[in-house]
Amino acid sequence: MTSDAPLLAHGSPEPPDTAHDVALLDLDGVLYVGPDAVPGAAAALERARAAGMRLGFVTNNAARTPQEVADHLTQLGMPAERGDVITSSQAAATVVAERFGQGAAVLPVGGAGVATALREAGLRVVERAEDAPVAVVQGYGRDVGWTQLAEAVVAVRAGAVHVATNTDATIPSPRGVLPGNGALVGVVAAVTGQQPLVTGKPDPAMHAECVRRTGARSPLVVGDRLDTDVEGGRRVGVPTMLVLSGVTTPADLLAARPQARPDLVAADVSGLDHPHPPVRAVDGGWTCGAWTAMATDGGLELTQADGGTDDGTDGVTDDGLDGLRALCVAHWADHPDDAAPARVRAGAGSGAGGSLARWGLGEG
Repeated sequence: MTSDAPLLAHGSPEPPDTAHDVALLDLDGVLYVGPDAVPGAAAALERARAAGMRLGFVTNNAARTPQEVADHLTQLGMPAERGDVITSSQAAATVVAERFGQGAAVLPVGGAGVATALREAGLRVVERAEDAPVAVVQGYGRDVGWTQLAEAVVAVRAGAVHVATNTDATIPSPRGVLPGNGALVGVVAAVTGQQPLVTGKPDPAMHAECVRRTGARSPLVVGDRLDTDVEGGRRVGVPTMLVLSGVTTPADLLAARPQARPDLVAADVSGLDHPHPPVRAVDGGWTCGAWTAMATDGGLELTQADGGTDDGTDGVTDDGLDGLRALCVAHWADHPDDAAPARVRAGAGSGAGGSLARWGLGEG
């Protein structure tokens, strides 16, 4: 293995739940999708805990309090205490308290989780710009409307620091994509002409909050988003595991920017309980188990060895993603400093076509 190989090439000879002391788990797309638990997630977390791994539940959603999040997880069969939950509101409150001191006046914009986090950090919550807040902390809330946004604008124009718990422009819903906190943060920024201080993922402040609350020494970030979960981990040098149970597709993964490329890839959170195979350089390409990917002038070519089995690499059973791992490493090695969409085809006489179709990849 060369030292400059993409991180994914190294794999993990130990199951992540024994190689790391704490999993910092994103929620939506990792543990649940909408109101329903991801199949197998509860059992996977139970196995991780049995292996000695502690769990931190990390969310950019500032609307709910930690207790509400813990109650929701428990109802889905994933027992959690309020102290296991870390929200972007808590990260924002810590940043404001460290900057201005306890007792400072702060104007919250968003759901109940924002004001709760501010009070727990020893800050004084106010409702009007005329109360002279030193900061406006803006997080997601379904009921945020013109009145709150207008109050935030007046306060920021009067000198309050604008702090955003996150800037996700959209949120998923059964009705399709809807405006997220970032869309409403953009309203305040556009009117005031000032860009906010952002404290949620991928900002390092969020990771610092996670480590402070969990006491992690060797954490692993687990998420389904490249731009928040993976990039957030990469910014602070923490290993990451991307799961494909949420919003990121194999095509998105192949086209990831260098700073958003994960260390590990798994179908879902059950990837915590088994080793991950390395991807090795071979003449003209990269191999993982029975799969070889090569970067050619016409794009990426994936082949599966004749008689390929599920024995995988180094005794690691193929979880159905070895071919994708080989493709990612081959593509990223060919594009170490830039993001690029990948054209992929199955090698002649290879059995790779079915896997490419399953991953939504292939020519066209």
